Amino acid sequence: MDNLKTELLEQIEKLTLSQQNQVLDFVMELSGDLPDGTPLKELLKFAGAIPSEDLEQIKQAIAEGCEQVYESEW
Repeated sequence: MDNLKTELLEQIEKLTLSQQNQVLDFVMELSGDLPDGTPLKELLKFAGAIPSEDLEQIKQAIAEGCEQVYESEW
């Protein structure tokens, strides 16, 4: 068992932080130790629900409204 843990840790250490988070999510899913929330399977039904034109407008509004610095307000 210790050999398996050692090998897993060695392999995980080679991964990027993002990949390590994916491994953690996968292990938590396998163990049934996920935090409370809506399962991904239920959320996938909403994929593509917002038309691409609307998404582009949202993206533009965020870029215009959030990427500005007003030095006089600080």
